[in-house]
Amino acid sequence: MTRFDIITVLPELLESPLSYSIMQRAKNKGLLEVHLHSLREYATGKHRQVDDYQFGGGAGMVLKPEPIAACIGKLMSERDYDAIIYTTPDGKVLDQQTCNQLSMKGNIMVLCGHYKGVDERIREKYITMEISIGDYVLSGGELAAAVLVDAVGRLIPGVLNDETSALFDSFQDDLLAPPVYTRPAEWEGMKVPEVLLSGHEKLINEWRYEQSAARTRVRRPDLWEKNTDQP
Repeated sequence: MTRFDIITVLPELLESPLSYSIMQRAKNKGLLEVHLHSLREYATGKHRQVDDYQFGGGAGMVLKPEPIAACIGKLMSERDYDAIIYTTPDGKVLDQQTCNQLSMKGNIMVLCGHYKGVDERIREKYITMEISIGDYVLSGGELAAAVLVDAVGRLIPGVLNDETSALFDSFQDDLLAPPVYTRPAEWEGMKVPEVLLSGHEKLINEWRYEQSAARTRVRRPDLWEKNTDQP
């Protein structure tokens, strides 16, 4: 079972994305737990302020260290964590290999960035991994956290009905997935490739690999170049 503890200024943003489809099924099976922690509950003062102006001037607010440290400290007193992740545009871009590794972990904490980010001292003291979901900026790290949980959660053994299906996802071998087809075999004059109707597993696998390789060469040459053993 994998447990995610997500620290956020806006827990409401995460409630819906993680309450349906495969993620809900994973939770119902007892294979995945997701706990949301509102940062404001750990702030002090009349207004429970979690942010402040940045030293040195400049636009944008910064998340204060005290409430974050209080929340992280409480969680760490209750269990050990295999990873404490901060979602930030300047983190390592999330890829399938990272998701595979995280799916083998037990307890994962995620701190969602917000505003201009968090006080750097929090990153230095607590964070073990920093993750971005792409070279662009979101309003906050909550949606990135939802993407992370979904990408990792579906890889947990027993979550998917067909446990082998995740093994053939795009990026598992640094290749894009091949084209897929379903019934009817002919639609608006376009036919499903004959090899897929043949029932010949070896030929089908060879065709799928060839299609994956060709698609990767054209659409993602950067991935193709990573495959040093490719012809």
